[in-house]
Amino acid sequence: MSEPDPAEGIAWIDGAFVPLPEARIPILDRGFVRSDATYDVAHVRRGCFFRLDDHIDRFLESMAGLRMSLGLTRQEIADILIECVRRSRLRDAYVQMTCTRGVPPQGTRDPRLCTNRFYAFAQPFVWIATPEIQAQGVSLVISDIQRIPPEAVDPRIKNFHWLDLTMGIFDAYDRGALVSVLVDGSGNLTEGAGFNIFVVKGRSLVTPDRGVFEGMTRRTVLELAGPLGLDVRCRPLARAELDAADEIFITSTAGGVMPVTKVDNQPIGDGRPGARTCALSDAYWALHSNDDYIHAVYS
Repeated sequence: MSEPDPAEGIAWIDGAFVPLPEARIPILDRGFVRSDATYDVAHVRRGCFFRLDDHIDRFLESMAGLRMSLGLTRQEIADILIECVRRSRLRDAYVQMTCTRGVPPQGTRDPRLCTNRFYAFAQPFVWIATPEIQAQGVSLVISDIQRIPPEAVDPRIKNFHWLDLTMGIFDAYDRGALVSVLVDGSGNLTEGAGFNIFVVKGRSLVTPDRGVFEGMTRRTVLELAGPLGLDVRCRPLARAELDAADEIFITSTAGGVMPVTKVDNQPIGDGRPGARTCALSDAYWALHSNDDYIHAVYS
């Protein structure tokens, strides 16, 4: 049998680096059987991590929110992630770190008795919308599927409760679109599968402030908006505001700042990526050459 290709990905499982196709977790781990886990996703572009320290900080905060802990320091987590990429030899990668509750002792379901487990992997970069699609603009639909309310599951803690989001993906495909955004109980927009949404109207930049995961790309855009002359407003976003928008875009680690040019099969503006969206996208990718934001994997 041929040796696994490192470029398919490398994982960290039970204290060892293994080829990603061979990575396995225990079937009784509560992360699998109960979605009792948290995770974070960083990316590598041209051999450098983007905002790696911020991703690890958020990962640790999510663990604390779920009453989890690992016997690993921040630097040890970083070293494992970096080594996954080094061993894969990838220059552009999607890198995930995960903490699960672990396996409960036999005969009990008490989560306090579990030893939390750390898993990580690096694989080739994953795009929500490829650069070719972004050049034309993303097609989006507004789904009637309701996002899990934050009173039930705090979306600021990255989690595997994705059934509502997954049904939203099917909704988009069924309606001939690439992505969908879900609504809350009041009909306001929340987020889609792995992305946040923004609306540009004049000089105002609006994004939902509740019921959403506060993505790292979202954070970066909020930091970039002021210097680019935009007035940021984090507040409830009604679905009718999309019809009146000058520009719409979505943000994700899996693609950056991605222009939306069609909503529910209707064009936005002139049907092309907007100037402010393009400026934000250019500024976002420019930070990937800024030493304050990147961490080189390879010497």
